[in-house]
Amino acid sequence: MYDLEKELSKLNDKSSINDVQEYINKMLKTRGFEGQSKQEIMLLLTEEIGELAKEVRKSTNMKIDQKESRKDELSDEIADVFIYILSMCTESNIDLLQAFINKENKNMKRVWK
Repeated sequence: MYDLEKELSKLNDKSSINDVQEYINKMLKTRGFEGQSKQEIMLLLTEEIGELAKEVRKSTNMKIDQKESRKDELSDEIADVFIYILSMCTESNIDLLQAFINKENKNMKRVWK
């Protein structure tokens, strides 16, 4: 299908959200996850958010289990959440960059207290 290593190597600090979303689309197709329902993606996203919450607990010295943690686990979990957010955008046919711009335009008109 796609050479994901080649596709991933195209991403860099100048890549846009749309570039990353296109990579996610290719990754989903290549790994056989294309066509997951919104419900399936939401369940996976919820699972990853739980893992992210645990990493935040670890990084703020809250009481946790005694499993040793790698320094990059927090960034790994944030990346997992981002992947599932982009997966949900793909399934829902949402341009994340445009959705972000639209939402920020709405937020700028809100009164924040």
